[in-house]
Amino acid sequence: MRNKLKVLRAEHNLTQEQLGKAVEVSRQTINAIEKEKFDPSLVLAIKLARLFKTEIESIFIYAKD
Repeated sequence: MRNKLKVLRAEHNLTQEQLGKAVEVSRQTINAIEKEKFDPSLVLAIKLARLFKTEIESIFIYAKD
């Protein structure tokens, strides 16, 4: 799943470590999501959307292949 997580994180001046702590996951998980190697759970997607005060659909783009 494509996403804009890296862009949002940069706009908010957060490191992967800081973002991971804010949503209770590891830096490695954030890295994997940003590289589109891991799709987050719904709970994690909600936490990210709330943190960035946006909708899930604004962060994650589902593209049917």
